[in-house]
Amino acid sequence: MNYNFNDELVKKFTTATILWGIVGMLVGVFIAAQMAWPALNFDIPWLTFSRLRPLHTNAVIFAFGGNALIGTSFYVVYRTCKANLYAPKLASFVFWGYQLVILAAVLTLPFGYTQSREYAELIWPIDIFLTLVWVAYAVVFFGTITKRKEPHIYVANWFYAAFIITIAVLHIVNNLQVPVNWHLSYSVFPGAVDALVQWWYGHNAVGFFLTAGFLGMMYYFIPKQAERPIYSYRLSIVHFWALVSSYMWAGPHHLHYTSLPDWAQSLGMVFSLILLAPSWGGMINGIMTLSGAWHKLRDDPIIKLMIVSLSFYGMSTFEGPMMSIKTVNALSHYTDWTIGHVHSGALGWVALMTVGALYALIPKLWGKKGMYSTQLINVHFWVATLGIVLYIASMWIAGVMQGLMWRDINEDGTVVYSFAQTIKATYPYYVVRLLGGILFIAGMFVMLYNFIKTVKTDKNDKAEDNVAELGEMA
Repeated sequence: MNYNFNDELVKKFTTATILWGIVGMLVGVFIAAQMAWPALNFDIPWLTFSRLRPLHTNAVIFAFGGNALIGTSFYVVYRTCKANLYAPKLASFVFWGYQLVILAAVLTLPFGYTQSREYAELIWPIDIFLTLVWVAYAVVFFGTITKRKEPHIYVANWFYAAFIITIAVLHIVNNLQVPVNWHLSYSVFPGAVDALVQWWYGHNAVGFFLTAGFLGMMYYFIPKQAERPIYSYRLSIVHFWALVSSYMWAGPHHLHYTSLPDWAQSLGMVFSLILLAPSWGGMINGIMTLSGAWHKLRDDPIIKLMIVSLSFYGMSTFEGPMMSIKTVNALSHYTDWTIGHVHSGALGWVALMTVGALYALIPKLWGKKGMYSTQLINVHFWVATLGIVLYIASMWIAGVMQGLMWRDINEDGTVVYSFAQTIKATYPYYVVRLLGGILFIAGMFVMLYNFIKTVKTDKNDKAEDNVAELGEMA
């Protein structure tokens, strides 16, 4: 039976994901170059690292990642529910409204209009509009589920639903502000409470935006690409409830050795350690889906992208709990080790999973047998993977070195190394990081070329999707 799926909207989200990804990563490469050669800001205020860094994080997380999540969640929900998207005009508003939010970020952050809150820098008028867009997104997603023709709600939709609901709660509570003028506002929370609320938001933006949402993507696209049912459906349900019930408590590990009460710091550490179990449960479930189909790793670069992505997910979700242990955090805190950890998740897990899902999705949306060039997907895979390894390895080494230098104390209690000496010692690693970033974005340009050629080339006939839908596979 054929269903009139709203592919045109998902096409827009797919295109926006690729374009915003390149923009956000270009900014990242530029500010990475500034860390090696600070004169590259040309003494222009809006080109300084402090102005462009929040633009980079917002672009890669919310523009690149956000468009990927909203677009794939719409695709997955109407495919697995066998129902057209609820309220098509509202769904279109979600796309254009979200692009307007991103454009507003581009027009404000470089010019110093910011709340100075990690991952929540947007000023209060933009926050309010984003809330309206997000509510519209929730209405479309859950409205589609309510009108489903398939009685079973596939587990990918569970993860997308948790992502939508939790991000809404986090965004609203963390942005409770008292406006002073059109751009300036003050938090309603005082001091240490404000810091705790901010990192409750900040870590759970990682937890539900960059983890739960992309797990929804993983639970749909890996079984589809492997043409195998998920390894253990029961494990996926256990994975879901264990993850969503424990993630919310992990935020205080960002505030070790601060004015936050010790019990709150320790609570964050304990729940971070607990998170290792559901995280690895999900990783194992995804990888073991290839049982009986491991040969596909030789021939299918899309599967390679997804499995390596899951490997990075497992690595970064081991590293995160380890870094939350207070004694380890005493060494890692405020160093580039944290930057390496973030990017092993952001580039290795989020970006590779997104790229793999888009390569699987693009031919179906544009009615092609496959991507224009499988070999170019292979090139993208190897260039991106090498870039990630160079990036995170250089930051790991730099971070451990910085932590050891900072805690090296003379007998009289003075520090052995000045801060300037630690920066000088870090310089070679900043250059290696830049090289890693250049390689990664080179892969994105390869993807853009492959995407354009796939869309414009007529030699590919309409793709036939003969694989059973995941609701039936389950």
